[in-house]
Amino acid sequence: MVLLHVKMRDESLFLYSSSVSARVSDILDDIVAIYNGRRKVLRTVAEVEELAKYGVTTKPEMQGLTPDQIRDLNLVDEYMEKCEPSGGFSYNQDPCQRRCGRAPIQGMKDVLQNAGLEAKNNVHRERVNKGEVLTNKIVSQSLGVLDGAVKIVFPMGLPPYDPIRMELGWIRIELGRIRIELENCEDLSGTQESTQVLDPLGSQLWFTSKEMKRDKILKDYFGGNEKSKVVVKLSKVGSGVPSREPRLSEQDRKQLMLLEHRRREELKKLIRDEDESHMNQDWADPKKLANSLQVRKHKRTVKP
Repeated sequence: MVLLHVKMRDESLFLYSSSVSARVSDILDDIVAIYNGRRKVLRTVAEVEELAKYGVTTKPEMQGLTPDQIRDLNLVDEYMEKCEPSGGFSYNQDPCQRRCGRAPIQGMKDVLQNAGLEAKNNVHRERVNKGEVLTNKIVSQSLGVLDGAVKIVFPMGLPPYDPIRMELGWIRIELGRIRIELENCEDLSGTQESTQVLDPLGSQLWFTSKEMKRDKILKDYFGGNEKSKVVVKLSKVGSGVPSREPRLSEQDRKQLMLLEHRRREELKKLIRDEDESHMNQDWADPKKLANSLQVRKHKRTVKP
């Protein structure tokens, strides 16, 4: 199996394993799905960490308002009492006024934080240094870990507008007798994250600054060696040719800079060293050669 080191610009993302006989179109669709899933995991982890600190999200029309403003406007959050964490809560006011402040107790907080740490490690770019491949199955398992932890701490569920529920769960909409269920309907409009999500049809793979055509197979670019490891770059259509890989790896560059630093320090030490005792040595005498020639000439002229 050929190992693809997927990058975007100069950022290392993950490792992907495939056969050289696979089509580029299938590989690209799979890589984009893993890329979007990985970002989804990281978004959800960030929200779960906020959930552990400050509780569930308040109603959109109440976010950013102080308690006095909420009271003056007669606004009521009907989900605050309903969506209470298991075992009770300890109040911790959200400085952004985005969440209600009813944080889980320490034991339940640990459940959420441990799940977030596990999910983050599952998709972390450190997997590249360890040589571990990232798959859609691992992404799904990471989301499942987060979903399970949230259900343990909040058995009554989360409000329908909570970002975690929109990322992980189902939202049910009832219009008279018609019931519609939507999955993964997170709203990223107006956020920086919306610019990072990729569309499979609007994405490209590059190898050695050449676009990998969808109707080709990997063998057309990498050859028939199944045990090779190559760097490919992911980009949006129309974003131009990605930059080339540097001649030296980051580790080699650091090693070279370390050697150069040591050399300069040695030169500074030699300059600061005022010990000139070596100048008294015979080999340091600049007139030694001239003196030896004069002695040799004198011996020739003197007769016994």
